[in-house]
Amino acid sequence: MKKSRLIAGSLVAVMSAGLFTGCSFPGTSKDAGSETATETGAELKNSETEAPFDLNDSKNKKKTEEIEKLIDNYFYFDEDPEKQEEKYYDGILAGLDDPYSVYYTKEEYEKLIEDDSGEYYGIGATVTKNVETGVTYVVKPIKNSPAEKAGVLPGDIFVKVDDTEITTDMDLDAIVKMIRGSKGTKATIEFYRESIKDYVTIEIERDTVQNYTVDYEMLDADIAYIKVEQFIDNTPEQFKEAVDAVEKQGAKAIIFDLRNNPGGLVTAVTEMTDYIIDDNATAKGAEKAGILLSTKDKEGNDISKPDCCSDKHSVDLPMAVLVNGNSASAAEIFTGVLRDYGVATIVGENTFGKGIVQSVIPLKDGSAIKITIAKYFIPSGDDIHLKGIAPDVEVPLDESLKTKVEIPHDEDNQLQAAIKAINEKISK
Repeated sequence: MKKSRLIAGSLVAVMSAGLFTGCSFPGTSKDAGSETATETGAELKNSETEAPFDLNDSKNKKKTEEIEKLIDNYFYFDEDPEKQEEKYYDGILAGLDDPYSVYYTKEEYEKLIEDDSGEYYGIGATVTKNVETGVTYVVKPIKNSPAEKAGVLPGDIFVKVDDTEITTDMDLDAIVKMIRGSKGTKATIEFYRESIKDYVTIEIERDTVQNYTVDYEMLDADIAYIKVEQFIDNTPEQFKEAVDAVEKQGAKAIIFDLRNNPGGLVTAVTEMTDYIIDDNATAKGAEKAGILLSTKDKEGNDISKPDCCSDKHSVDLPMAVLVNGNSASAAEIFTGVLRDYGVATIVGENTFGKGIVQSVIPLKDGSAIKITIAKYFIPSGDDIHLKGIAPDVEVPLDESLKTKVEIPHDEDNQLQAAIKAINEKISK
C-alpha cells in the first residue's frame, strides 16, 4: 500500500504521516535519495521477454488510443486529468509487481521528507484505524505536543474534525490530513471517550510537533526499558540520550522494545547499533570486525557504506530485544546486529521478514519514486527476507492483550519474559 501501511490489523500513522516500512538508503537527498537521484524515469520490463515496455510502440500506442476513445465515448463521470496522470505513474511502478516500489506525487514526497525529518505542524498524536471496525482512535498523544497539553487521551475515538464527521469508510490519510495544518490554526475535534462513556470536544491549536520515536523508563531491579517506535532522522539522537540517561541512573541491564516497529532509515539504525556495539568486536559468521550490515544490488555488488562502525562507543550491559511479527525492516537490522554480536537475547515472536532496501529518488518535477534497489544481510551474512529472525525465547502475546490500546507492564507477558531472561543474565 502506498499511502498507508498495514500493520497488525491497523493502519498506523503519526498524525498525517504514514509509517515508512521500507529502509531508505543513504544518497543525495536527505538520506532518502540515491546515487541516481538525477534520473527522471524508469523502464517497465515485460516479465516474459525482458524487453523494455515502449509506450510509442505502434501496438501499445494503438491500444492506448483505443482505451482513450472508449473513455471519451462511454465514461459516465467527468474525467480528472490530474488523477489520471497520477494513476498512470502509479501504474508504471505497480507493473514492477513489488509492493515496496511506489510513485509519490510532489505533495506526497514533500510529506514523506517531513515525516522522515521527525518534525511537522499539527496537533501531535499517533493514531490508528482498526481495519475490522473502521474506527479511528488515538494510540497516544506525542510527548509535549498540543494534543497532550489539550487533554487528548489514549483510546479517544475520532467522531468529528471541525465540521466533518469521521466515518468508518474514510481513509486514514484523509483523516490525518484534516488534522494537520498551518502553525497557529485551530482544530476542533470531537472524540468518544470510552472511559467515561461520553463525547468530549477539544479545541487544539496546531504547532510544531517534535516526533518522539524513543521512550524510556527504569523498571524494577534497575532494568532499563527503551521503546523505539520507528527509525527516522531524529531517532538516533533520542536513542543515544535514552541510553546515556539510563546508564547514568544505574541501569544493570536494558530491554529494547521493537514490537510493531515497521522500520525506517538505514542510516538511523546503523548509527544506533554502532552506539551499542564495540567497534573492534566481530559478529558471529562475519568476515571482519565492525560489520553492521551488508547490502548487495541485483548484480551482487556490495554497496554498503564502509564507515559504519567508528563511533568508539559501546554498551557493556546485559540486553534483550523484544520483537513480534510486525517488527520489520530496520527493526530487524537492529535485532540481527545485536543477536549476531551476541550482546542481546531476542524475546517474543518471529519478525516480519523484510530484507530488502528501498531508495527514494526525486524526479525533476518535484515528485519521486521509491524502488527496491538491494537486499541486505545482517552481520552473520544471513538473508532474512521473507524469513525474519526467530527469537531466542519464543513468547506469543497473550490473546487477551491483543485488543488493548496500551498494555500495562505487569500484564505484558512478553515483557515479563524479557525481564526474566535479563535477570538470568544478571545472576550469572
